[in-house]
Amino acid sequence: MLMVLARVANPVTPGSGNTTPDISLAEDGQQAAVAAMDGKMPPVGDLEAVMDSEAARPPFIHAMLAGGIGGTTGDMLMHSLDTVKTRQQGDPHIPPKYTSMGNTYYTIFRQEGITRGLYGGVQPAFLGSFAGTVCFFGAYEWSKRLMIDHGVPPSIAYFTAGLVGDLAAAPTYVPSEVLKTRLQLQGRYNNPHFNSGYNYRSTIHAARTIAKQEGFGALFYGYKATLWRDLPFSALQFAFYEEERGLAKRWVGSNNIGLPLEILTAATAGGMAGVITTPLDVVKTRIQTQHNDTPSASTKPAVDSFSPSKHSIKPTKPPPHIRPISTSSPSTSLRNHGAATLDTSSVITGLRMIYRTEGIWGWFRGVGPRAVWTSVQSGTMLVLYQTLLRYFEEHPLVKTTEEF
Repeated sequence: MLMVLARVANPVTPGSGNTTPDISLAEDGQQAAVAAMDGKMPPVGDLEAVMDSEAARPPFIHAMLAGGIGGTTGDMLMHSLDTVKTRQQGDPHIPPKYTSMGNTYYTIFRQEGITRGLYGGVQPAFLGSFAGTVCFFGAYEWSKRLMIDHGVPPSIAYFTAGLVGDLAAAPTYVPSEVLKTRLQLQGRYNNPHFNSGYNYRSTIHAARTIAKQEGFGALFYGYKATLWRDLPFSALQFAFYEEERGLAKRWVGSNNIGLPLEILTAATAGGMAGVITTPLDVVKTRIQTQHNDTPSASTKPAVDSFSPSKHSIKPTKPPPHIRPISTSSPSTSLRNHGAATLDTSSVITGLRMIYRTEGIWGWFRGVGPRAVWTSVQSGTMLVLYQTLLRYFEEHPLVKTTEEF
């Protein structure tokens, strides 16, 4: 593997008369600038500009810890809005109980409170978020550096590294997403205000119940749908973010673009990626929250779901579990509501079913809270990420040596 380019210990000082920045060489002899005078960026299109931005690479432990703290903080900050989105997308009532974003917030807060209402499912969300973002940023930084060192164009490297990062994070993230989504949809235990079809006492009880009644594999239910949503989201988010930061650096003329531009670039990157991938988020939510353990006369069991032999059927009770999952808009009250029963685990089939029954707007149910959520979450995560990297640079957790 190529050696990581390192910053030169003796940067150019103003007024010294030396206008050529020092350089370091990689093993393959490729030459790149490593520091620019007074922190200024090199000219646009210059190879040194790209290599300089990659020269000061933080240790992996710094990147992983900064990403984990930043990502978890962003997720916790926006968990209540994520609950609102989940209730709107997974509302089984016809007509839907939850319509606008403000109405949903107020209704859940008034009827169920904060802890088990707006912040239902926060425990698995916290654990999954930290573990997932640590894995993500470790894989992202590793793959990005590897590709750039081998001459891959930066824009392609950023996009591909986002895909690699999510692939690495998914095994730890998806089970927590299943638990979080069901607990968010359920709300309070024995909830008298909203019947989601679930009734778990706690996160541990939910995990045990799912594993016992539906099989351990059910904790990874919607795995493919989650990857379908998160892979393009992360790829687009970091491609937008890295490109926007590059533009901001060239516009400011410095590597330090300042807090306002840090927030703007991070929030817009996440918001754009969130809006574009909303249809995949709708399908993911409906696949993970629909029940498929009791057959009905009007609907068939879900494809690639659970084995019918694992579930007991009580004919004396009405079948409460097969039901359409509403994906009502956050900003539109549906007078003539109709939601397709998503009886498949295929993302493509699910998109087709929603489009046939609900039209193009069915793909964008919950787009309002998702756009706000991804903007604020991404802004918080990426700004904290950069801030913590600078802090760790001044107070290193591990000692590094410069290589020439």
